[in-house]
Amino acid sequence: MAGKRISSGIGEIELLRAIRRRTAQGGRGGAVRLGIGDDCALLGIEPGEEIAITTDLSIAGRHFQLDWHPPESVGHRTLARGLSDLAAMGARPIAAFLSLGLPRQLTLANSRGGSWADRFFDGLFRLANAHKTPLAGGDLAESPVALADIVLVGAVPAGASLRRSGARPGDLLYVTGELGGAAVGLARLAGSGGRLRGSRNPERVPLGLARHLYPQPRVSVGLALRQRRLATAAIDLSDGLSTDLAHLCEESGVAALLETEKLPHAKGASLDQAVHGGEDYELLFAARPSVRMPRSIGGVPVTRIGYLLNPSPGQPVVLASSGQTVAPLEPRGWEHFR
Repeated sequence: MAGKRISSGIGEIELLRAIRRRTAQGGRGGAVRLGIGDDCALLGIEPGEEIAITTDLSIAGRHFQLDWHPPESVGHRTLARGLSDLAAMGARPIAAFLSLGLPRQLTLANSRGGSWADRFFDGLFRLANAHKTPLAGGDLAESPVALADIVLVGAVPAGASLRRSGARPGDLLYVTGELGGAAVGLARLAGSGGRLRGSRNPERVPLGLARHLYPQPRVSVGLALRQRRLATAAIDLSDGLSTDLAHLCEESGVAALLETEKLPHAKGASLDQAVHGGEDYELLFAARPSVRMPRSIGGVPVTRIGYLLNPSPGQPVVLASSGQTVAPLEPRGWEHFR
């Protein structure tokens, strides 16, 4: 990214000034009335809108590996997680807030020029600018472990947000894009011991790695689902289809039948990776049977993968069919502390 980068050996004040300069280059956006530089940011929304807020924590050794993931990927993924949450609600992004803790050595320039922190913000600002989401504030601290806590603020017309609780028995289930790509990329990174670190530029990363290193949140698709009233409920696929579908069913009080033979697999992805692999950041949503669902929205494919049922006491919430075989589907996606 063009612009002055973070210099070597600087303290918190100059680091903050460098971030503020880079933030100003991208423009604040109409909703940010006052950004970095004061005790609080000031945001403005349109009359009749509600605020949508989401937060995600990324920790080295848990959500990313310093010796596997390029810093640009860590910055990109940090923001992508929050943008994907807004997409699932049908909300338009307004601003981001970042609390960043780093070991001191990650703020120092290396022999190739630029620090880890420089490159982290390259990735974050590249995605932020693509989605017109200014960084409006946050916090900095020296930390024994690298971590990034992102807060995303969005806006949605009052009473119109897509929620997990809006689905009903008889609704059809759809998913955007392809599934399992992030799991394939992670497996390739793990198998190489981090040697396949990819490129600083997302456009030059092989597809088999890009879906893990640089996932693309479906913000425009979420907006279209809400604006065109195509969906009754939605959730983003961050923890894996099996786990996130169970979440949607629980919130809506329904059961589901997943037709596994209809799942859109990413290239090289197994059925297990498509069903249980996380971090695809696609959208899973329900729609009334009467809705004429387009095959794609904004160039992103949309695939019907099942339907919702009345729940039965003592019966599994999610069933999976393959041919003539129907069996309970255990949620085996990502879950902390399990």
